[in-house]
Amino acid sequence: MRLSAVLLRVADPDRMAGFYMEVLGMKMRAQGPNQRAGYAGQDADLLLMPGGGGYTHDGGQRYWKIGITVPDVDLAAAHLRQKGVQVSNPKQFLDIGYMCHLKDPEGFVIELLQYDFEGNRPENAADPSDPFANACIGQITLRTGDIAAEDAFCRAQGMRLLSVQDVAQYGFDLHFYAFTDEVPPNADLWSVENREWLWKRPYTTLEFQHLAGAQFAPAPDYRGLEVQGLTGSLRDAFGDPVRPG
Repeated sequence: MRLSAVLLRVADPDRMAGFYMEVLGMKMRAQGPNQRAGYAGQDADLLLMPGGGGYTHDGGQRYWKIGITVPDVDLAAAHLRQKGVQVSNPKQFLDIGYMCHLKDPEGFVIELLQYDFEGNRPENAADPSDPFANACIGQITLRTGDIAAEDAFCRAQGMRLLSVQDVAQYGFDLHFYAFTDEVPPNADLWSVENREWLWKRPYTTLEFQHLAGAQFAPAPDYRGLEVQGLTGSLRDAFGDPVRPG
């Protein structure tokens, strides 16, 4: 089993795939009326579907973002600015990770997350001429008010909980699931020690931002997930579709 795509409805799949290819170094291929953009390897793709065009990022909605993990966030941010893309200044966010944020041409949020915490990055971690050469769609992030229901659904599909991260000062915690047999280095899933390990995984994790008891609205242009190896279509704990890859 593999988390193989996040489905997003956009106004112009060709234009959007061009952005992900030319700016973020992904490969693209047509899939019927859709465009599939992604990196080589085990991680998920973006399946860009026609019919959208009215997306507005909204903290009250189920869908939040994708996260792209890279070896050197500073190089990646500089590359994006050279391409004319607005990107926030990279910084260490608490004991979570070294990151920055941007939006694609239709307003979908992208987080760039470094493999290593600030100050821990090895020298020459990335090629300055190709900072996305070893990039990975590391996270697909959804919001939830009921992590117990999400946990039951993920485990029923064969996913493993890899990390739980407390962000109490912002009122939420983060839960990361993946189709993998790997075990984090520290058996305490709340441990900070597991986080840099997590950002280096070659596959995509499903991340939940959990605000206990909160109610979220569907995001109309988020059309669910694709899972390679799934035998039939499902609905997740929120009711969004999960379809075979």
